[in-house]
Amino acid sequence: MDLLPRSPGEFGSSRYWDRFFRQRGQRPFEWYGAFPELCPVLHKYVRPRDKVLVVGCGNSELSEQMYDMGMCEDIINIDISDAVIRQMQERSGSKRPKMSYLLMDMLQMDFPDAHFQVVLDKGTLDAILTDEEEATLAKVDKMFAEISRVLQVGGRYLCVSLAQAHVLKKAVEYFSQEGWVVRVHQVAGSGDKQQFVLPVFVYVMTKFRKIPGSAPQILEICPEEQDKPMRVENAERLVAAVKDRQHYALLCSQLSKTPCGEQVSLDLCDKESGRPRYTLHVVDSPSVKPSRDNRFAIFIIPQGRETEWLFGTEEGRRQLAASAGFGRLVTVALHREQHYEGMAGIQVELSGKVMELAPPGLPARQQVPFLSVGGDIGVRTVQHCDTSPLSGEYVVEDVKGDGASYFRRLIFLSNRNVVQSEARLLAPVPLSGQKKRRKDKKKASPAEPPTAIDKSYLCCEHHKAMVAGLCLLGGPDPLPGTPLAVLVVGLGGGSLPLFIHDYFSQARVAVVEIDPSMLEVATRWFGFSQGDRMRVHVSDGLDYVAKLASEAPAQYDAIMFDVDSKDLMVGMSCPPPAFVEEPFLQKVKTILKPEGVFVLNLVCRDVRLKESVLATLREVFPLLYARRIEGEVNEILFCQPSPKHRWDPTELGARARALEGDLRQPGRPWDSSYALADMLQAVKIL
Repeated sequence: MDLLPRSPGEFGSSRYWDRFFRQRGQRPFEWYGAFPELCPVLHKYVRPRDKVLVVGCGNSELSEQMYDMGMCEDIINIDISDAVIRQMQERSGSKRPKMSYLLMDMLQMDFPDAHFQVVLDKGTLDAILTDEEEATLAKVDKMFAEISRVLQVGGRYLCVSLAQAHVLKKAVEYFSQEGWVVRVHQVAGSGDKQQFVLPVFVYVMTKFRKIPGSAPQILEICPEEQDKPMRVENAERLVAAVKDRQHYALLCSQLSKTPCGEQVSLDLCDKESGRPRYTLHVVDSPSVKPSRDNRFAIFIIPQGRETEWLFGTEEGRRQLAASAGFGRLVTVALHREQHYEGMAGIQVELSGKVMELAPPGLPARQQVPFLSVGGDIGVRTVQHCDTSPLSGEYVVEDVKGDGASYFRRLIFLSNRNVVQSEARLLAPVPLSGQKKRRKDKKKASPAEPPTAIDKSYLCCEHHKAMVAGLCLLGGPDPLPGTPLAVLVVGLGGGSLPLFIHDYFSQARVAVVEIDPSMLEVATRWFGFSQGDRMRVHVSDGLDYVAKLASEAPAQYDAIMFDVDSKDLMVGMSCPPPAFVEEPFLQKVKTILKPEGVFVLNLVCRDVRLKESVLATLREVFPLLYARRIEGEVNEILFCQPSPKHRWDPTELGARARALEGDLRQPGRPWDSSYALADMLQAVKIL
C-alpha cells in the first residue's frame, strides 16, 4: 500500500492526508511513539484545567488517552483532512463530551487570541518543515505566528519531533528571539516497540512577554535519564547536544543488531560538569563461541592503567576480550578528574547505560558480569597539576600497578593516553630497631602508598633499549668505567639521564630541555638532581646542537633524542619533524665522535613519513640498526657515522650481556627485566 508522499511538499496537502487516512482505515497512526512514552514529559506541562489545542491531530490516540487518563479534558483537535476529522468524530462520539475535532488549517485558525494554555504538536512541524526553501520557511513562520497568537502568556507549545538539525534550529531561533524559554526533552525509548531508530524529542517553548532590547536567551536540554535541565549557551550548542544523543541512539541500534567489525569508542560525560567520566570501548570477539553465559561482560580498567598496551590499544583490547572469553566486552576507562565510589558504585551508575550496548540476542534479564584486575578499581592520586606555556596542561600522578607496586607518571593532557615519563616508587623501609606491632584481630588498615623514587629502575621499554645501545661503542674496556660524554635531548622525568649517570660512573651527561617547567617537575617529583657529571641546559635542542656544531665538533660518544612533538596533527609524535631533517642530522653527526652512536626514539604511525625519515637517516649515517619495542609504536634507531666494526645481532647480544654483567655490581640494584642482551639480539640492520 502506497502511504508515502511522492514529494515532501505533499505533507502539507489536505488531498494527500485524505487519501492517506482513507487507505489506512481505522488503525491509529502514531507519529513518534504512543502515550506511554510521551506521558512522563507531557504530565509536567499539561494541567487538568488547561485548555489544550492539538494541531495536525491525525487519527492518533494521544488526545483520547490524555482524556481517559485524566490528564486533561478540554481538548480541541484540528486537522486539514476532512476524512480523518469525520473518522475521529465517529470514533470519539459521546464517550468524551468535552473533547472536539474540527476541520481547520493551523496556518489560519479561527480561535481568538490567547485562547489556550497548551498547544500540542506531534510530528506536524516535521511534516511541514521538509526542506529549507523560502516558501517552506514562510509557511513555518506563519504556523509559529498563529501558535503564538492563540497561546496565553505563560502557555506552552509542546512539539514532538525527531529533531532534525534544520527543524530544531528553526524552532529554537524563532521562539528564543521572541523571548520564549526553550527546553528540549529526550523521550525515553520503548525498547523493541520503538518505531524509530533515532530518539524522539519534545520541544517545550514557554511564552513570555517580549522584553525590549537584547534579553538573554534561556535554552535548556533535559536528557531522558534526568529531570534536571542543563543550560546551554546558544542554539548551535543545543543542536549539537541533540545531535550527540541521536548519534548515540544510532550507535546503540547498530550494536544491538549486528556485531561490530571495528572497535567502537564513546565517552559518557558527567551530568554536572559535562566532562568525560567514562571512556567505553566495545570489542567483539568473533572467535568466541557464544553461549548463555559468555555473550556480554563489562571490564573496568583500574585507574591509571588505561595507558597500558592491554587496555590502551586496539590490539591489546582485542586480546583482552578473547582471553576473557566473552563475545562482546565493553572496557571502561575512568577519568582522573572524577571521583568514584568503588566497584559497586560504578556498577550501579553504569548498569543501565551499558545494557544499551548489549549484543544481539542477549536475553532481556540476563545478568551481565562486571570484571576488573584484582576485583577493584585501582588507585590514582594526583600529586600535582599545572600548565606550562610550552607543554600545556599536565599532571603528575601516582598509580597502583600489578601487585603492590606503585608508579609515578607525568601525563600531558593534550595527549592524555600517553605516559610521558614514569618512575617506580620505593616501598617504605621500616626504621632499624623498630619493633613489630603485635597482631591485632581487627583488619589492618591499608598501607600508605610509597612516595620515594626508585632511581635504579627504568620503567620504559624504550629507555632500556636506548641504554643497551651504548654497547655499540667500541673498545675493550668495560663501559661502566670508561669516560663517556653523553648528550640527552629531552628531559621528561629525568629517568634516562639519571640511570646513565648512576650506572656509568665515568659518564658526563648533558641534558637539553626546552621547557623549564619540566626541569622543575623532574627535580621536585621524580628525584632528578644536577651535579658535577650532570648538567641541564634549558634551550631548544635544535639551537643547542647547531651552536655546538659550529663551536665544538666531535665531542660526544653518545647522543640520545627522546623528545616529543607538540603537534598532534603530524603522524610522528616523537621527535618533532625538524629533528630528523637532513641539515640538522648533519649537525648531529658533526658533534658526534666518529666511533660514537646516535640513538633516536622514533614514534611514527604514518608509514610514508617513517620511510622518509629512515631514508634521510641512511643518507647521513652509514650504519643503521633498528629495535622495535614490542606492543608499542616506538622504534629505537641506533646510528653510527664511522663505525670500526659492523656488529651482527648475535655479537651485539654478547656485548650487551657483558655490559649487563659489568653493571651488576654488589650493592647496586639491578632488575631482571632490563635484559639488555635480548634488546640487542632483536635488532635489524637497515
